[in-house]
Amino acid sequence: MKRGFFTIMSAQFLSSLADNALFVAAVQLLRTSEAPQWQQAALVPMFALFYVVLAPFVGAFADSMPKGRVMLLSNFVKVVGCLLMLFGTHPLMAYAIVGLGAAAYSPAKYGILTELLPASQLVKANGWIEGLTIASIILGVLLGGQLVGPVLAPWLLSFDLPWVATGIDSAPEAAILVLIFVYFAAAWFNTHIPLTGVEMRPLPKRLVSLLPDFWVCNTLLWRDRLGQISLAATTLIWGVAGNLRFIVLAWAAAALGYSVTQASALQGVVAIGMAVGAVVASMRMRLEDGPRVITLGIAMGLLIILLIFIDNVWVAAPFLVLLGALGGFLVVPMNALLQHRGHNLMGAGRSIAVQNFNEQACILVLGAAYSFSTGMGLPTFGAITAFGLVIAVFMWLIKRWHARNCVVHKDEIRHLIEIARNDNLHG
Repeated sequence: MKRGFFTIMSAQFLSSLADNALFVAAVQLLRTSEAPQWQQAALVPMFALFYVVLAPFVGAFADSMPKGRVMLLSNFVKVVGCLLMLFGTHPLMAYAIVGLGAAAYSPAKYGILTELLPASQLVKANGWIEGLTIASIILGVLLGGQLVGPVLAPWLLSFDLPWVATGIDSAPEAAILVLIFVYFAAAWFNTHIPLTGVEMRPLPKRLVSLLPDFWVCNTLLWRDRLGQISLAATTLIWGVAGNLRFIVLAWAAAALGYSVTQASALQGVVAIGMAVGAVVASMRMRLEDGPRVITLGIAMGLLIILLIFIDNVWVAAPFLVLLGALGGFLVVPMNALLQHRGHNLMGAGRSIAVQNFNEQACILVLGAAYSFSTGMGLPTFGAITAFGLVIAVFMWLIKRWHARNCVVHKDEIRHLIEIARNDNLHG
């Protein structure tokens, strides 16, 4: 691997670490201000908001200047979101600004790999990114939990700068200040990402001209008999994974009486499970096996419901590992099949943009629905039950959808599966 690759990985790890730690700090900030629970749940869809709104544009923005500069600017946008949170802006609004930075960061971190590395190293490079992302999720939620916890928080608040009134007087505010410096560290690595020499493509004078092409690509993938199934399944599973971040916190508080610091460790347990499931799937599943694992999505929804009956952490920990493992095992073959169909239909870059749009839209919709249900007075266990039922029912509908395709369009499905099998053998 080239030297610049590890600089990119360092920047990505630190930025993602801060993103996940900031979520925990933002939840604690809302709790200490006695904000209603629906606002805590709304953090997840607010982070996804700009991923959805800007989906047709962020790819073109990333191609208009060196990717390292895009990543640098994106980290500064995240810092602005943190500062707004510290200076009294409502945490939901400030966290949406952090999501804006993340939305701009995403296409740059993947796009620069194709500019920097030869095709023969892209699979290994993506493995590094996904591995570091999972590690940053686990360590990020643990870091956030400790920063607002009873050990580190008093120590951080004990610092007093002479002649300077910082206004930092609570544990979550101290945590956010620390995370600003983590974003600055990521930005420092961004400044050392080498120029790749790839010609930049200026943004069109009329940004609205990007909308028709994006809509065509989105429609094309949803109409493909195999692409639509893999897109629907991965969209739903990432919608679940995105919202599990808060659901685990809410469940741990209601069932175990856990603080944010204690519950953050259980979030890490789910991420470990997803990593294990993903590794097992990568070793045992083939590209054309994707649709066969849809039933696991139904099981995942039902397991979320069973979570409400657990009130012992020694039962909860392996249960959450299993829950995460099902998600990881399901998403790997489905994601691979989706990328395969997207590459064949429109090219990898546009396919990833469409995939990101749909996945983040699902996170937004599911998160908004969960937040709305708690805002209307539904207790935590009732909201979790409704969430699990929705997942199980929609996964069952996707399974029925694929079964119908296999009957009504059996020749087309057989042909598409054969293409995937052949590409898998020769890839």
